[in-house]
Amino acid sequence: MDYFLAVQAFNRIVETGSFVKAAAQLNLHPNVVTKLVQTLESHLRVKLLNRTTRRVTLTSEGGVYHERMSRVMDQWLEVESEIAVSHAAPRGKVRVDMGTTIATHLVIPALPDFHARYPHVKIDIGASDRTADLATEGIDCVIRGGTLQDSALIARRLGSLEFVTCAAPAYLSAHEELTHPAQIEQGHTLVRYFFTSSGKPSTIAFSRDGERVTVEGDYVVAVNDSNAFLAAGIAGLGLIHTLRFMAQPHIDAGLLVPVLEDWSADANTISVVYMPNRHLSVRVRAFVDWLVELFKNHPQVLP
Repeated sequence: MDYFLAVQAFNRIVETGSFVKAAAQLNLHPNVVTKLVQTLESHLRVKLLNRTTRRVTLTSEGGVYHERMSRVMDQWLEVESEIAVSHAAPRGKVRVDMGTTIATHLVIPALPDFHARYPHVKIDIGASDRTADLATEGIDCVIRGGTLQDSALIARRLGSLEFVTCAAPAYLSAHEELTHPAQIEQGHTLVRYFFTSSGKPSTIAFSRDGERVTVEGDYVVAVNDSNAFLAAGIAGLGLIHTLRFMAQPHIDAGLLVPVLEDWSADANTISVVYMPNRHLSVRVRAFVDWLVELFKNHPQVLP
């Protein structure tokens, strides 16, 4: 029995909840993964998994085994990686998921630098505003904004991004001048952003001199994509509250005008996130380190 591969297959089944998905991530046939787990169970003389046509669950012994062996495998792979990194250039494929704004405005324009450093590494980017599932989708890492909801994941801070509230000149000329965020609820229109996963709209929280005001506002159009959100603001469909680095070129061109600049909104913390029991390979570690450097040196990213 290939004990290393058998334990790796078992861990991936637990993470993904599927023999088929685990096999795909390990580039093995599902029958091979099934045989590996059966052989592992025979070797240990215990049943690790309960399997039905619809789901896979851990037995009590399987839960203990997974908890212990996840740490062992992670340490094993970390030692191998540390030894290998000084002898071999990173190569292979990195799967990363990020929002369309981060992808199109920050990461993709800088990728020629990464490719020059690591010519044998391919980057597969999932660019959307949805929240990807690292375990079930076989994604190596994701770039996420805001507070990390899943405490089981590891987050490495990249920096923070400033927000700006703005609108097209035509919209502002047709509406009362804004001096206080509360006015947004009285005669003004927002372009509303709603989250794909929940359908819930985003809100805006403004602060000044100890006063904090949260507004939702009325709207005539709502979108779930950051690029569409910006386009709606430029078209004069309402006020938008968006990342400054995204809006700044359009502000400089006179297509958008900032408002309520004496009020502040919480910056959006950006992190690169990965699973604790999925060891960072040499190529993924190289990409994560490069992201940290990229964001640290970018003029639009705050510490």
